[in-house]
Amino acid sequence: MSHYFTTPDDKGIGKTSSVPLRLPYGPVEEVQLLTAPGVFSASRVDPGTSVLLRALPQPPARGTSLDIGCGYGPLTVAVAGASPESTHWAVDVNDHALELCRRNAERLGLRGVRCARPEHVPDDVRFDFIVSNPAIRIGKPQLHAMLRHWLDRLVPGGKAYLVVHKHLGADSLQRWLGEQGWPTERYASQKGFRILCCTTA
Repeated sequence: MSHYFTTPDDKGIGKTSSVPLRLPYGPVEEVQLLTAPGVFSASRVDPGTSVLLRALPQPPARGTSLDIGCGYGPLTVAVAGASPESTHWAVDVNDHALELCRRNAERLGLRGVRCARPEHVPDDVRFDFIVSNPAIRIGKPQLHAMLRHWLDRLVPGGKAYLVVHKHLGADSLQRWLGEQGWPTERYASQKGFRILCCTTA
């Protein structure tokens, strides 16, 4: 679980490998992403992330997007590649993951990507489009605090797409989001994963 909280050590990323990522938009069908031990789902793109990518609508052509818990960047590079004139923030608490995400964006020529720890995102930045395969296993208090922090920064009319497995509390999370003032619908469902779409009230 160290990948959910902080970088395991300060010795650098170490040996990298690559995993294929199928893209949901555009003329390029697949890219290779750098990954390394010590980051989330290092050996393959996480199944929940893959389900979310297949379900995501086209992001806004212009604006600001956010990937909460970006890891080595599968959601970030997919959204940024589909919306090259936008700014894309990728946040994580694992510095190794951020470095890999940054390198993957650079290798793919995605100039609008900004990889940062959560506390380094300026307070005045607001988001039109949020995506996340959230870290459910950090526990409800931490998860709820994280979602409140970022969903409060959706612009009017903005949307957030979250993927959560039904056995990890997708339905209860959907109810909680609605109770907090973010109308939430089940946008799609596949292989036990729910795609939740949250909007501003």
